[in-house]
Amino acid sequence: MGEPTGKYSITMPRDIAEAAKARSGPSGLSAYVAAAVARQIERDNLNEIIQVAEAEHGPVTDEEIQALRDQLHQARRQQTGGASAA
Repeated sequence: MGEPTGKYSITMPRDIAEAAKARSGPSGLSAYVAAAVARQIERDNLNEIIQVAEAEHGPVTDEEIQALRDQLHQARRQQTGGASAA
């Protein structure tokens, strides 16, 4: 069974609400909005972790970020048997 739910009233720009409603599909607008909010909470939590890490160790350089992206792309290529991974 799913998590307990509550009913909330929110206000948002009409164009955003209509676009979300159009994209929500069979799961409905509430599920679509809940998933979007959950993703935002994950991003907020990650940003907090990054801020703490950067305060302790200094900011991550562009070169370090690119090196990690390269490692990720290489790992993806290996998982797919050498096929190109974008």
